[in-house]
Amino acid sequence: MSAQLSWAQSPVMQPVAALIERVADCDATVLVTGESGSGKEVVARELHRRSSRRDRPFVKVNCAALPADLLESEMFGHERGAYTGAATSTAGKFEAADRGTLMLDEVAEMPVALQAKLLHVLEDGRFTKLGSNRELEVDVRVIAATNRPLTPMIADGRFREDLYYRLQVIEIHVPPLRERREEIVPLARAFVRNCAEHEGRPVPVLTPRLEEALVAYDWPGNVRELENVIQRFVLLQDEDLVLRELVTDRDSAFASPTVAETTRSADSPAVSPVTLAVPVQTESQSLPALVRKATSHVEREVIGRALDVVRWNRRRAARMLGVSYKTLLNKMKTLGLDAKAPLLGPR
Repeated sequence: MSAQLSWAQSPVMQPVAALIERVADCDATVLVTGESGSGKEVVARELHRRSSRRDRPFVKVNCAALPADLLESEMFGHERGAYTGAATSTAGKFEAADRGTLMLDEVAEMPVALQAKLLHVLEDGRFTKLGSNRELEVDVRVIAATNRPLTPMIADGRFREDLYYRLQVIEIHVPPLRERREEIVPLARAFVRNCAEHEGRPVPVLTPRLEEALVAYDWPGNVRELENVIQRFVLLQDEDLVLRELVTDRDSAFASPTVAETTRSADSPAVSPVTLAVPVQTESQSLPALVRKATSHVEREVIGRALDVVRWNRRRAARMLGVSYKTLLNKMKTLGLDAKAPLLGPR
């Protein structure tokens, strides 16, 4: 994300800016929450920039980008011969971030087994590379980010409760862009300048009607989506095309900010309300078992209806749900929704 968030221009962001100012220059772990594309990485970089570690590395790891075995190697490094293809000894991101800041993006996607190793590092700053018995010690400040609520995942056994409390020493929630409309035009102007300079294109003018349309749109993809729209505007130099896209998306069910709001909206016939119907069948059923059953039921309903709304376009559904494309595919497989996919449906 190439532009800084305009902290002072949005009332809902002022508490965020104040909290960043108070906790930036300390070593406490920080959990940054918010929808996909809302600016969590900008917050993490701002924390690093204002800290005493500013002259040391800022390193980012995307926990959803790699399978479990490769993610462990990415974070902690490996010795030669630790696994097939490990021809040399390699340092991990923790070593690279020594005396600096490590951002764990999409931390909710980290496998439970790896969460235990992460907890150990957070507690004493020590870890071992894959294929090694020698402990290494690092001085790293960890900032974790997630677009998913972790509490239901704890109840479902997919996220360690002790790790959650270790990460959540300080929690910073980044509101979605639709709650920070004062920022939309300043961000759009900054993106126009940056993109035009980067692409070597003329700087197009944001007319009043285009700025009005940008402010009126709900931005389900948040700041990242805004940047993509502006990039398209700079490249194509076609205001009418952007206006048509914004109006079409705003008037469609896809333009709803979240699936939860879509299901609650009385004006939206596309998605009906989710009804939680998980009866207690026997007295022997435990509360955790009922919670897991209820969670799966609701997830299946919400994801299925989101897919129906976007005609099984999985990438649009992922954006609508505020999760990564890979996460959606894994969830569909777990819930058995992939078997219901239309044979010729868009992917």
